Amino acid sequence: QVQLVESGGGLVQAGGSLRLSCAASGGPFSSYTLAWFRQAPGQEREFLAAITWNAGIIRYADSVKGRFTISRDNAKNTGYLQMNSLKPEDTAVYFCAAGFGLGSGQMEFHSGYPHRGQGTQVTVSS
Repeated sequence: QVQLVESGGGLVQAGGSLRLSCAASGGPFSSYTLAWFRQAPGQEREFLAAITWNAGIIRYADSVKGRFTISRDNAKNTGYLQMNSLKPEDTAVYFCAAGFGLGSGQMEFHSGYPHRGQGTQVTVSS
C-alpha cells in the first residue's frame, strides 16, 4: 500500500512561487502515474497535472499550464509540483495521488488514483 505525504505548502503573496513535494513509501512508486489535484472550500476537486512513471506523458489543466510544472524523482520516491506566478484563486488544499495503469485519457480523473495524500494548504494573498 503506497502512502503519500505532501509538504511545501504555506502562505505566499500573489506572483510568488512554491514547490510542493509528495513523498511516497510502502510501494513501487516508480511504477505509478503521479497526479496533483486541489480543492478550495465549497468547490469540487480539480485536476492540475499528471506525469507517468517515466515522464513519457505529462498533462496539465489549462488553468495552470505555463505556471505549474510537475516532475518526479523515482530514486527519491518523491514527486514535485513547482508553482510559479501564483494567484489568489490558487488558494486551496493541494493533494497528490498515485495510480497504476492509467491511460492518457484517464489521468485527469481523481477516481482513477487509489493512493492519495492528506493534502497541504496553499494560501495566496493579494
